[in-house]
Amino acid sequence: MKKFEILNIKDTRSGFGEGLTELGRSNPNVVALCADLIGSLKMDEFIKENPERFFQIGIAEANMMGIAAGLTIGGKIPFAGTFANFASGRVYDQIRQSIAYSGKNVKIAASHAGLTLGEDGATHQILEDIGLMKMLPGMVVINPCDSNQTKAATIAAAAYDGPVYLRFGRPKVPNFTALNQKFEIGKAVVLNEGTDVTIFATGHLVWKAILAGEILEQQGISVEIINIHTIKPLDAQAVLASVRKTKCVVTAEEHQMNGGLGDSIAQLLAREFPAPIEFVAVNDKFGESGTEEQLMTKYGINTPNIVEAVQKVIKRK
Repeated sequence: MKKFEILNIKDTRSGFGEGLTELGRSNPNVVALCADLIGSLKMDEFIKENPERFFQIGIAEANMMGIAAGLTIGGKIPFAGTFANFASGRVYDQIRQSIAYSGKNVKIAASHAGLTLGEDGATHQILEDIGLMKMLPGMVVINPCDSNQTKAATIAAAAYDGPVYLRFGRPKVPNFTALNQKFEIGKAVVLNEGTDVTIFATGHLVWKAILAGEILEQQGISVEIINIHTIKPLDAQAVLASVRKTKCVVTAEEHQMNGGLGDSIAQLLAREFPAPIEFVAVNDKFGESGTEEQLMTKYGINTPNIVEAVQKVIKRK
């Protein structure tokens, strides 16, 4: 099992803020909009350096999406930022009609996604957003694993011509990917090569998958771990190449089982290469208040759950 160096412990939203700041210095067409959550989305430095390129919309998220769509007509590249729940569920109609349908070059910056929002509870812990966004034709869906990758993804999103949903979070997590990495939209990253089982993980669950891989290695199980940072477009070539080798799959995500990464991979395998698959995800439940660790344990999306899923799926080969 490959060893990964933890550079620091950092929230992924900080990576977004750093990426946005860098874009502000290099691309005069990048603008930012926010729904009264500047500090939460780490937009402060961008605003300090580019006050004329920032628009505070207030708690009017639907209006923010409409304004962002309009700004693209003048050649701007807007990053519209708010909590993931308000950046997807609350404004789905505006995203569908004003952004996705016409292919507007809007970047939806969705912070505080998933259960790890913690004590804010179910009304803020959206677990359906990946499904909502990936169903929209032409929408790119990105869910990076750490702060460095989030920074790189933010920069890559600006260079991509078309709508992007960029999902990140509040908790501080191990930051282990390269600082100046090249981020390729739609290109999966093989973190560890193995022969017995493939774990496809996304977002905060990537590090949990690495920890699970270390435990499984001690049990004599060779694990291939792949970081699916782009859920749409899915890297079908990488998925199929790995599963043809290992013959069984576990998916891990901080999202509902329905509509997430696992469902995308299961569809691909059903068409191209049927194989046993187990899902580590929230199973048809809303969240609740609690610490990150308490919630990940209660809802079955922690390291031991990945280990258990691997043990189970190998028996089905």
